[in-house]
Amino acid sequence: MNKTVHHYLIFETAGGFCGIAWSDAGITRFQLPTKSADATERLMQKRLPDAEPGVPTTEVSEAVAAVKRYFAGEEIDFSNVKVDLSEQDAFFKQIYAAARQVGWGHTTTYGTLAKQLGAGPEAARDVGQAMAKNPVALIIPCHRVLAAGGKIGGFSAPGGSVAKARMLELEGVQTAPPKPVQQSLF
Repeated sequence: MNKTVHHYLIFETAGGFCGIAWSDAGITRFQLPTKSADATERLMQKRLPDAEPGVPTTEVSEAVAAVKRYFAGEEIDFSNVKVDLSEQDAFFKQIYAAARQVGWGHTTTYGTLAKQLGAGPEAARDVGQAMAKNPVALIIPCHRVLAAGGKIGGFSAPGGSVAKARMLELEGVQTAPPKPVQQSLF
């Protein structure tokens, strides 16, 4: 069996330094922004130790340009970006396919996604695990999947839930609870 060859590229966006890795079959990894190119490269090499820096294909270059526009605040739809999820199990692939349908400025919850897949509420935890292990964050918009009650939930990317909230705010999604209306004392 031939070993999949991965290449990667580190690039700068308005949100920080991102990393993208690809195989002949599509994008295999995406690293959300960090503060430095070195930090992003270390994260990419940790996840794909055999990957080598490479010259992006046309498809990868188009994805990089779209990511740059996204972090500059432009509404971007990543649902047609070709990804290689061959290393993921079948249920995670279903979860990722469903998550890719959640568009710019919209959110869903772990439980809603589980129900959409015909699974019971107990599968919400599986959805959460799939989002935490999402190899191509942003392209599969795990930041748009929230905990029950619209709570921000966890986020395994650099910056954690603060980064998730920033990405949602970039898309016009209000994540902070509304300011309380001033109450009368009487």
